[in-house]
Amino acid sequence: MIRTFRHIEQRLLPHGWFDLVRQVLLFLAAYEGYQIVRGLVNSKVAVATWNATKIINLEHSLHIFAEPSIQSWASGQTWLIDGAGWMYLNAHYIVTLGALAFIYLKRNESFYFVRNMFMCAMGLALVGYALYPTAPPRLMPEWGFTDSVATLTHVHVENQPVSALLNLYAAVPSMHVCFALMIGWPLARLVKPWPLKVLWFLYPFLITFVVVATGNHYFTDAFLGAATAGISAVAAKQLLARARPQAWSFGRRTGGGAEATA
Repeated sequence: MIRTFRHIEQRLLPHGWFDLVRQVLLFLAAYEGYQIVRGLVNSKVAVATWNATKIINLEHSLHIFAEPSIQSWASGQTWLIDGAGWMYLNAHYIVTLGALAFIYLKRNESFYFVRNMFMCAMGLALVGYALYPTAPPRLMPEWGFTDSVATLTHVHVENQPVSALLNLYAAVPSMHVCFALMIGWPLARLVKPWPLKVLWFLYPFLITFVVVATGNHYFTDAFLGAATAGISAVAAKQLLARARPQAWSFGRRTGGGAEATA
């Protein structure tokens, strides 16, 4: 039994159970802290609404304020808007966690670089939420927006007890887009079948459509989410990977020893 257990461990876990547990706890701690800190700015309703209005005015001046039209068009296709709502609720967690698990188990030499990107991005997002709380489009019905996810689920998050731990005004930056980029484009490089490469490359664009069509983000949010992913990738490559190239480089090759991970 012990031999079988060790054989399974050696085949499935690149660096053993301890490293797996350590990575899970690291993500859980970071995400819980991320959620709690986000909730601290929920009282800034007036500021968040004013900031959202400034974003809308900016997009108007740039002639790119098309979000209400996109949402209206998508809402006319029941299958499309319901599918977008389902993806908004589930892809951010299911696809992200599944992708991270795949990278850890099958492309472990690149996992620590991706992990570092996520840590940098969540830290940057918290700064953005604290300095610029912004109401999402769904809370701005006077501009023609609706809450498509609430229509699908019949649940308004802002009326639920859980909203005390969530930031209802965390539109800037869009972490749905940020997370999609940080798993989509690395996986486009890591997977081998070309259809999967194409799908993972297109995944961030799909999520951008989803967050706009469901009334959860503006184009500006999506752009800043992409910028957050880009800055985090640069930090992971130019700062962290240079500090520990054998452990934190993307696609590194090591002897597989535990000393190469952290």
